[in-house]
This record gives sequence, structure tokens and C-alpha cells, in this order.
Amino acid sequence: MVKKRICILGSTGSIGRQALEVIALFPEHFQVVGLSAGENLELLVAQIKKFEPKIVSIADGSKAKILKAKLSSKIKIVSGEAGLMELATLRQADLILMAISGSVGLQPILGAISFGKEIALANKESLVMAGKLIMESAKRRGAQILPIDSEHSAIFQLLEGRSKEQVERVVLSASGGPFLRKSQRELKRVRVSEALNHPTWKMGKKISVDSATLMNKSLELIEAKCLFGLKPEQLEVVIHPESIVHSLIMLRDGSVFAQLSMPDMRIPIAYALFYPKRLGIDFPRLDLTKVCGLNFEKPDIKRFPALKLGYRALQVQKSLPIVMNAVNEEAVNAFLLGKIGFNRIMELAEKVMDEHKVIEPAGIEKILEIDSWARNRTKELIDG
Repeated sequence: MVKKRICILGSTGSIGRQALEVIALFPEHFQVVGLSAGENLELLVAQIKKFEPKIVSIADGSKAKILKAKLSSKIKIVSGEAGLMELATLRQADLILMAISGSVGLQPILGAISFGKEIALANKESLVMAGKLIMESAKRRGAQILPIDSEHSAIFQLLEGRSKEQVERVVLSASGGPFLRKSQRELKRVRVSEALNHPTWKMGKKISVDSATLMNKSLELIEAKCLFGLKPEQLEVVIHPESIVHSLIMLRDGSVFAQLSMPDMRIPIAYALFYPKRLGIDFPRLDLTKVCGLNFEKPDIKRFPALKLGYRALQVQKSLPIVMNAVNEEAVNAFLLGKIGFNRIMELAEKVMDEHKVIEPAGIEKILEIDSWARNRTKELIDG
């Protein structure tokens, strides 16, 4: 059996770790040829010793010597943005799994596409910034993009074998995060530890905060539009606290199809890794007799204004999603560092989006210029 050669960008993060769990279950199907990580050297070393990649990238180049001292001399060590790009375009890799979060993933994704790689994508921010560019480049280069986000994996599966003309509406579910029932007054006193304590999913810090504000769902609306070529009016978000139904599609004749499973990210990860096949995997099964109920409700946009901003960016498109994403990344980082309060994240996003003069960005240079402006303006507001 020919093994699929996998390169994982972000191997020590939540998605990267779970991807390696899946890969470890099927050593006859997969070979890990490259790994990249940020600060968690201890975990990275353990992963390297277990999976024996040919090349490893770390974010901080100054730590390369420390890493090298712990490893075999046969392993190539690279670092920084150049290191990520080298892994994303690695000739030996059949599939690039993009598990890094934030705008740092944009250039590696474009690099992987330029080499016609199959991409398992868990980096929504890059699609929000440059969805049109990414999807057009992927089509031109013949690079397949397989979504890993549970909602987009669900939509991908539900749309297979159906023409777009059949689809009336696509509904993304949102758990509502840890603050679903909190009042506006209570939200002003939210601590970082509370925002990171998601009731359903185990995720990284940034995405956990995004889930708490519901900005994660705003990013996913734009991601869905880009991935599946949908119109803004075809997309909707509903609150579904149980996180059992991951997405639904409504067809023109009134039929509704949903994708259900346990809230376990290893399921969509495995689907992307094995696509187009499905292999039997011994993950926990959904027992409908033990599900007390499946509840759905409209999101409260007054308490969670992130969705209002998301729908606005979805409608306007052009450069506005770039600004929304950039402000959010900077504001979330400031919140995690204790510089601003929880509610300030969305206040900053709305202010900078209001200040921005929307244009049609022509190419990657302009996209990065707009991204940089929004970040700098956000930092000014935080520090001022």
C-alpha cells in the first residue's frame, strides 16, 4: 500500500495534535514528512521522535539550536515564515494540513496551492482575508481544498452530489460558547479563564475567545461563502448548544439535510485525511437515545455584536473582511494579555471597520497592506 505523505503546519496546536492521533491509528496509510510548531518545543520533540519527519519548522529561529541538540542530525530544521513556506511546498508531501491559526497561514496556503497540493484546511482567517484569490488560484492550479472545520466539513459532505441550483439555504450551527446565557452586564466582567472554558469543544486560545464572542461564526460565514461559492443571502447562523448538528442545508423543495456526529474534531480531520474514502474508525458514536434534545435558537446580536459585524462583512465583501479579521486578531491577543476587557474586542472591531474605506483589493500586496493598516490602527486604539 502506498502511504499518503502528510505535512502538518501547527502540529502542537489542538487540530495538529488530534490529526496526529488519527494518523497514529493508521500507520499503514500515512507517513508524516513535515511538522511545524510555535513555542511548545517539548511536545514538538516528542512528536518528532514518534513520527520521524524529514523536516521540522519552528516559529522562533533562535531556538533552532536547542531543538537540534535534542534530535537526530538527519532531520532538517527551518524556522520563521520561510520555514512554513518550505513545509507548505515540500516536494515529498501529498497533503498539507494547515492547522495554524491566524493570518500567518495565508502565504503558506498560497504556496501549497502554487504546487498543486491537496490541502486539509483548518485556517479560516486566510480565506476571510483572501478567499477569492485562494479559490481562484486553487482552481487554476488544480489544488483541492478539504475543509476541516466541523461546520464546513459538514457542508462539504452535504453538498456532495448536489448542484448549487438545488440549494436554497445553508445553516451553520454555533454552540453559543461559554457565555450564551450571560447578560450584557455580566459580559463586561468576563475573565480570560472563563472565555477559554468552552462548554463543548477543546480548542486553542484564539479560537476559544472567538467562540465566546461568536466572531468565530462570523469568520465561518465568509469562509463558507468562499469555499462553496454561495451568495450571502444563502447563509445563516443558528445557536445549537448541544453541538450535535454541525450544519444543515435546505433545498428548494423544502427538504432539509443535516450532518450529525459527536462533537469530536477527529471525525472531520479523518474525513479530510482519507477523502474520498471513509474508513472504519473506533471513535465514540452518537447515541440518539441518550440525546436529551436538539435545541435551536436565533443568536442575540445585541449581546453578541460579532455576528452583526460578520453579516455586514459578508454582504459588503471586498476589503472589509480583511479589516474585521485583522482587528479581531489584535484585539483578542490584547484581551488574552489582559490589556483590554472582553466587550472591548467587538468595540474595536466595529470602530476600525467604520473608519475603513472599502476598496476592491487587487492582489496579495494590497491585501497585506490593508491587513497591516487595520492591525496598526487597532494597536493605536488599544495603547491610546
